[in-house]
Amino acid sequence: MHVLDKFRFCPVCGSKRFIENNEKSKHCEDCGFTYYLNPSAAVAAFIHNSKGELLVVRRKKDPARGTLDLPGGFTDIGETIEETVRREVMEETRLTVSHLTLVDSIPNRYVYSGFCVPTLDFFFACEVEDTTLLQANDDADEALWLSLDQLQAEDFGLESIRKAVERYIKRKKEK
Repeated sequence: MHVLDKFRFCPVCGSKRFIENNEKSKHCEDCGFTYYLNPSAAVAAFIHNSKGELLVVRRKKDPARGTLDLPGGFTDIGETIEETVRREVMEETRLTVSHLTLVDSIPNRYVYSGFCVPTLDFFFACEVEDTTLLQANDDADEALWLSLDQLQAEDFGLESIRKAVERYIKRKKEK
């Protein structure tokens, strides 16, 4: 199945002759338009409290509803990756990011409404202004602090988050 199998008509002229061009694009045989499906940018945040515990949220919506996640989400049009981190953390936790550092990136496939969206997920270590303001909001059903001993990568429902948490646990144990 082609990555653009759901795109049956040319978005420019509406032609049905919108055919596979290569593994990531389709080409219209009528108007000549070629559409390339490139990854969407997404972010996730590693945030610690004064006890060294990691902030995790429980997903309110599918995909992977009810599983653990890191605060984060998709980049909006016209937004920098850093602005995305700050906005998503605020939306999901009511916390204000004061400092952030890129720590990892992982390619991913995010299935939403039956469509597989290729993503490039960026992971940031973040400091926040006041952890006492924590409140689950937006896509987060619950927000909680977990110690390293409580972290189980398999409790995280999204593949790239699971991989990032596995790497995180490994780095922390090596210190």
